[in-house]
Amino acid sequence: MINFHIDRSSSVPAYAQLVRQVREGLRIGTLQPGDQLPTVRSVVTSCTINPTTVLKAYRELELSGLVEARQGAGTFVSGTLGHADPHVMARLRSGLARWLGQARDAGLEDEDVQALFASVIVENSARRTPAGGDQPQGEPAPGAAFQQKEGAA
Repeated sequence: MINFHIDRSSSVPAYAQLVRQVREGLRIGTLQPGDQLPTVRSVVTSCTINPTTVLKAYRELELSGLVEARQGAGTFVSGTLGHADPHVMARLRSGLARWLGQARDAGLEDEDVQALFASVIVENSARRTPAGGDQPQGEPAPGAAFQQKEGAA
């Protein structure tokens, strides 16, 4: 089961943070179709937010086809996002955790890490051909050294 958390210092509304966490869980495989989301009451208690906020998030997820509410039973995951192999995701997650440790050791804070990661995503997307092809020749893909170091191809 997912454990929601709300970042009160974020400019992102609480309901959108809940939606994002479910979507992320679906993408990385920590949530699967059939999994039950926490009850509205438990999210209200654990995150100290208004029930209307949780209901709004669950409603948005339902309208997007990712969850379904079952009267008297709760809210259940009904859709999927992403199609990555769970073993590949686990290996990448482990490598990313090691990288994050190095970033922390270098003095980076959460916002620094997020900005760095976002900039690499943007740079990588800009280098891709319009048809979604490979990197231009002569330019290694960001993270290529990491993949080689980890033994991934």
